[in-house]
Amino acid sequence: MNEKYEKTEDEISDLKQAMEHFEQEKERVRAIIGSIGGVPQFRTKLINALFIVIIIVAGAISVFSGDRLRLLMVELTTVMLSIKIIYMIHIQMRVNHFKFWILSAIEWRINEMTVQLKQLNKK
Repeated sequence: MNEKYEKTEDEISDLKQAMEHFEQEKERVRAIIGSIGGVPQFRTKLINALFIVIIIVAGAISVFSGDRLRLLMVELTTVMLSIKIIYMIHIQMRVNHFKFWILSAIEWRINEMTVQLKQLNKK
């Protein structure tokens, strides 16, 4: 009876350690996601606002100006939109790389746990 009690306490202790490790890992991943772009930073908000202002101003100037300036403003708007699309593709590639890294880490951990389970089954 006493052995069962000690074994249960050991299992509870192991589970508590696993939960603490999980919480630490969760906080580490949360910090990584935040640094990659999980939450928009001030710089990103500033760049987005700058793009919006330039596009609106160029669009307004093209509507209310003469023919020569209109073509220049339409071209400026087109270039700014193209740059923004390229920037968004770049950010999406970073996110996809991070997802791949996470999935690879999960696969590595599952393989590691499978080896440990096989070793436990042999014992």
